[in-house]
Amino acid sequence: MCSCEEPRRGWGRCAPSPMLLLSLLLSAAPLGLRGEDARQVSLEVIPDPTGPPENLLHIRAVGSNSTLHYVWSSLGPPAVVLVATNTSHSTLSVNWSCLLSPEPAGGLVVHPEDSVQFSSALVFTRVQAFSGSGRPAQPPRLLHTADTCQLEVALVGAVPRGNRSLFRLEVATLGQGPDCPSLREHHSIDDEYAPAVFQLDQLLWGSLPSGFMQWRPVAFSQKQGGRESSLPCQVSPLYPTLAYLPQSPIVRAFFGSQNNFCAFNLTFGTSAGPGYWDQHYLSW
Repeated sequence: MCSCEEPRRGWGRCAPSPMLLLSLLLSAAPLGLRGEDARQVSLEVIPDPTGPPENLLHIRAVGSNSTLHYVWSSLGPPAVVLVATNTSHSTLSVNWSCLLSPEPAGGLVVHPEDSVQFSSALVFTRVQAFSGSGRPAQPPRLLHTADTCQLEVALVGAVPRGNRSLFRLEVATLGQGPDCPSLREHHSIDDEYAPAVFQLDQLLWGSLPSGFMQWRPVAFSQKQGGRESSLPCQVSPLYPTLAYLPQSPIVRAFFGSQNNFCAFNLTFGTSAGPGYWDQHYLSW
């Protein structure tokens, strides 16, 4: 959280006021490289040596025979690049001159390049690294392992235009091929960790080695999420998109001119309530 001396348009390093935190609860991990019992997690801030207040956060999770690289940046919209390699010795190379240029392709490279088994990118705001398996204390309590990261999206304090406004979140991702990732629903009679929620949604990127993103189709209108404050979450089909997306320098730096972006929309709640208007709070 930071303050801005002057109003700004678009994405930047400062958060708008009132505080607007888009929250998402999901997991993302490479499928082909899963199975590590534990990973050694390190966090490294990589500053621009020339002086501007730009930086990268490199999260490196090393297993016995694979490495996960998560690269976050204050450049452009909140974005993360995920790269999975089949070696425990892969490293990230940053060319700041290239990264800050109008054409940043090649500014981020993982070496050795032929060790990369999976790579993709997402745009969100918070990451939490796990050293082992378990479930968070708050619903919907998705299972996490040392191979996954968990993201949370929350909308706090924004004044809606209507009395019972509904909110929709668009999520865009970069596919590995010309086709969009597949969106699948998994149904179960077990609601032990998410009461009254019997569905798990998954976004799957192609054939192995690949990755996934998963979430429960439920949001909450109170910080202490529970059945009484739960909101249904509807997901739209995926569709190709490009023209109106905010440009992320780190995504362009790693993927270059690759532009096979796909997006889907998530709509939270119904006009009957409960809803965001109860406490001006929404988390997912």
